[in-house]
Amino acid sequence: MKLLHIDSSILGAGSASRRLTSLIVEAETARHPGLEVVRRDLGSAPVSHLTGEHLAALHGAVPESASVRDDVAAGEAVLQEFLAADIVVVGAPMYNFSVPSQLKAWIDRIAVAGRTFQYSEKGPVGLAGGKVVIVASTRGGFYGPGTAMAALDHQESYLRSVFGFLGITDIRFVRAEGVALGEEQRARSMDDAARAIEGLAA
Repeated sequence: MKLLHIDSSILGAGSASRRLTSLIVEAETARHPGLEVVRRDLGSAPVSHLTGEHLAALHGAVPESASVRDDVAAGEAVLQEFLAADIVVVGAPMYNFSVPSQLKAWIDRIAVAGRTFQYSEKGPVGLAGGKVVIVASTRGGFYGPGTAMAALDHQESYLRSVFGFLGITDIRFVRAEGVALGEEQRARSMDDAARAIEGLAA
């Protein structure tokens, strides 16, 4: 089995989502002896954003510049990592009600027509099913169902939609909310999330 570990926080060692993804990977490694882990840190080594030249290359155009050719190759490597993974662990802090742009750039490299989804007469069909996606979701405030700010959640709702669009039906969230509301609340939320990780059964 293969696990793809994605971190996208820009906060380094102070990141709550990085701490949670580390715990998730540790737990999954313990559950699956011999599990192969591939890590991609989008904070320290971001994937570049899509350009028109890159999209043209995906549709068969030959890139004119070496930099675009290198970028196409890098995008293919990102896609292959995702396709090869049985378990995908994603660190996804909420930035301004959504996901970090670094994570969005990565998603743009794995959401590729004809590779991870296709359009049919009955609508879009996901081609990347059979994986487990575990998202470590961290938020400075409270945005969960039933809260006053729930309508501003364009983070978890987006991730659930995009992975579902790719055909993945087993999407699990480990959530730590209110991590910016003082040390006591942060510690309580992180402890609750750690207990939730112990209960995962990938």
